[in-house]
Order: sequence, then C-alpha cells, then structure tokens
Amino acid sequence: MVMIKSFSSSAIQNVFSFRLILLVLLFELSSAQLSSNFYSSSCPNLLSTIKTAVNSAVSNEARMGASLLRLHFHDCFVNGCDASVLLDDTANFTGEQNAGPNANSLRGLDVIDTIKSQVEKLCAATVSCADILSVAARDSVVALGGPSWTVVLGRRDSTTASTSAANSNLPGPDLNLSALITAFSNKGFTAKELVALSGSHTIGQARCTTFRTRLYNDADINASFATSLKANCPSSGGDNNISPLDTVTPTSFDNNYFKNLLTQKGLLHSDQQLFSGGSTDSQVNAYSSNSASFMNDFASAMVKMGNLSPLTGTNGQIRLNCGKTN
Repeated sequence: MVMIKSFSSSAIQNVFSFRLILLVLLFELSSAQLSSNFYSSSCPNLLSTIKTAVNSAVSNEARMGASLLRLHFHDCFVNGCDASVLLDDTANFTGEQNAGPNANSLRGLDVIDTIKSQVEKLCAATVSCADILSVAARDSVVALGGPSWTVVLGRRDSTTASTSAANSNLPGPDLNLSALITAFSNKGFTAKELVALSGSHTIGQARCTTFRTRLYNDADINASFATSLKANCPSSGGDNNISPLDTVTPTSFDNNYFKNLLTQKGLLHSDQQLFSGGSTDSQVNAYSSNSASFMNDFASAMVKMGNLSPLTGTNGQIRLNCGKTN
C-alpha cells in the first residue's frame, strides 16, 4: 500500500509539473506572437505603404499627425490595442466613438480607412486595423520631427467596443495630478512615463470646451496667455473653436510643451498639473532642458503602450473594413 501511495503522489506531481510547463509555454507563445517581422513574408510592403500614406496625410494637414497619434492612444487605453475605437455605431451596437472623450473630436478615421483599403489590395485579409493604427501613430510622430521606435506587430482586431470603458478609462482634460497618476498607473505606467506620454501634446489642437474652465478659473495660468486665448474661446459658445496645445511650435514634435509648462502656458488643466508644485515638477524640468531624454523616454513609453492587452493568435479577427466587424 505504501508503494501505491508513493507512486500516486509522484504521478500527481508529474502531471502538475507538465501542466505548469504547458502554461509557461502557452504564455511565452502568446508573448512571442507580437514581433517586428510578423508580416515580413505575408505582406512585405506593409510598412512602406503605411509610411507613404501617413506622410501624404500629414503633408496635406500637419494636424493629422497628432490626430492619428491620439487615435492610437484612445484605442489602447480602452481594453487594449485592438482597434475597438474604429468600430462605427450600428442600429444594435454602440461603440466608443461617441463616448465623452471621443465625441466630436476623433479625427483620422478616414486616413486609416484609406490605408486599410490600400493594404487589402496588397495582401487581403492579412493585416489588422490595430496594427495599421500602431504603425500610423509612429509614422505620424516621425513625420513631425519626433523619434522613431520599432513597432511589434501581430495584433488582431476586436469584435466589440465599449462606450462605458472609453468613458471610464480615458483621462480627461480636467483631471488633477493624482487622478492622472492613477489613470496611467492603472495601465501599468509610472509617473515618469505619464509625463513623457503627455509630451505628445507638443503637437495637435484642442477644442475650447476642453480648456474653457482653465482659462476662466485656474490661478496657475499666465495672464497674457489666457487673454490671448479668450478671444477664440469665450466664456460661453464657441465650444468647437480650436487652439494649439503648444503655441510655440504646434506642428513640430519637440520639447516646447515642457518649456511652456514652466511659464504656466499649459493649455489644458491636466497639462499644467504636471508642473504645479507636485511630484512631477522635476521631470518636466528635466525634459524642458533635455530634448533627447524626452524623445528617448517617449519612444520607450509608446512601445509599452502598443503592447497593452493585444489580441493575438486566434483571438479577435482581421477586419476587412476597420469600421465594422466581419
């Protein structure tokens, strides 16, 4: 009887060890499914096709670079980088495009659709919309003079989207520093990475409705800066009037965003919160005087963001049209 018990215990241990090894292998396989050469055989001209299209779009309208970058961010922060933000509402489905942080402000959907149609002609039913969006964001930054980074590929597209998740996960322009740190920490980012990623506001425009409260209520705002903005953003009306997030070089990806914060010229309340006597002041100072450090940290943080909860393997699908499921 003792021998039988011993054998049974050993057998159980072997089964447990086998299952543990299997789980580790499955995890490693899942992690390995994203790679920089994912489409090297199935769609070898993918990257050059996206780059050409992005360069053309940004050349036509420099603001589009910021819009494509924001589109990627608003995708990844809501249930991962799965192109859920691109799904249009239907009669029986409400997606993310009309959630509070996205309503009347998402841009670049047409550019992604154009790229997708070009890619489908090259290699049908092969490249995900999520991957196109990830590469387009990188190419947009590069087109405006910012850093480059290697985009790993192999993401698949979601079959659903969530209005409520968009409303609860995307940090708003009125958040204070502690809420910003929490919002980014919830996605695995440090306070330093929060500051680096916020540097994306060195490009792009914001609507009056997102900074009106700051203009008329905040104390930590440069007086002449506020006055110059009020003409285009009255205390009531003009919600969709736009102003550059970086008034110095609004179409150049540089570190002027941080220099602006030092003189209380952050456009959004959430921008100025990064330099308002809190824990991130020193990092803003550092980036304001060291552009290379900002560029490097921004690129690293973008790689990390692009890896947020991707669908891989047989999860999700490769949408044929980015605006709707197959």
